[in-house]
Amino acid sequence: MTSSTSVPSLDRNPRVRITNVELLASAWHVLRRTTFDYQHGDGHWTTEQRETYDRGNGATVLLYDLAGGTVLLTRQFRYPVYVNDHPDGMFLETAAGLLDEDDAETAIRREAEEETGVRIGELQHVFDVYTSPGSVTERLHCYAAPYDPAARGEGGGLAEEGEDIEVVEFPFPAALKMIETGEIADAKTIMLLQWAALGGPFRTA
Repeated sequence: MTSSTSVPSLDRNPRVRITNVELLASAWHVLRRTTFDYQHGDGHWTTEQRETYDRGNGATVLLYDLAGGTVLLTRQFRYPVYVNDHPDGMFLETAAGLLDEDDAETAIRREAEEETGVRIGELQHVFDVYTSPGSVTERLHCYAAPYDPAARGEGGGLAEEGEDIEVVEFPFPAALKMIETGEIADAKTIMLLQWAALGGPFRTA
């Protein structure tokens, strides 16, 4: 069952004219089908349809201990990767979460403490990325922050939300190697680890 929704007033690109938006689902997040006219590079127009999945924007943080040479990650069961050939669905990744009603910095401080037990002090914004631009609207705000292993709390996520999160600490070179072996297959985590090696706290040149 579909229903029409209001057409957004997007006018930043004169080559795109939105004509109709249908609401397909909104049980968890929002799935829409949009019809629009698009002007190609040679000047001709075509009518296109795209479905977009709007789950809100998110934030993530790479927690690192420069003195100890380690990074702090999480491991939890992720059903979508399990159903798409991941061996057991137990996914290694940086602490992350949706913004909900908060700004990105407030959200990632909240998520880091809930998931890893780390209360972030200094926080560095690294970059923002669109995680799957062909269909998902999400923009992910990516941060890095130092942590003190001696000052960590319990973490583990929120039981009332069904979270069962293991906090895991790796030497930074081992974490980088896990990208090559496929043990770390999460895009945001890979990007932040590579940033840390190339221009971040663990850069060697």
